[in-house]
Amino acid sequence: MEKIIIGRKDKIDLPDLALFNIDAKIDTGAYTSSIHCYQIQLTKNNGVATVRFKLLDPSHPDYNEREFLLPVHQFKSVKSSSGHTEERIFIKTNILIFDQLFEIELSLTDRSDMKHPVLIGRKLLKNRFIVDVSKFNLSYRQKRRSHENKGELIK
Repeated sequence: MEKIIIGRKDKIDLPDLALFNIDAKIDTGAYTSSIHCYQIQLTKNNGVATVRFKLLDPSHPDYNEREFLLPVHQFKSVKSSSGHTEERIFIKTNILIFDQLFEIELSLTDRSDMKHPVLIGRKLLKNRFIVDVSKFNLSYRQKRRSHENKGELIK
């Protein structure tokens, strides 16, 4: 499989979570990927560990107050960018980037102090992408060209 060149940031779609053109930082220093959310509550549903949460926050333009209830994929200790280790809940979902759908594991965390609500780490990038830090929004630009060629508008 030929690797795709990706820049230091891009806009991605998470169709299962009804999020489109969301800003994502591409971070080769992070192993796992994460998404900004809040009101994270661990629950059980028919004996299965589930997590209830809201994505983004009210200050984000794409915030929609929607609450999600998804199965917990795993619990894992993660070292944050500030250097402290915390136990995080991970979910599995799909990410659409460069017109390709990939399964992604996302840790649920408060990224309100960060510039981008989504961080894409090496686990997704490995064997698929080459990061060119001088570039950005390559997938989004490809998506816009594709839609413009079809006479469609995207934001």
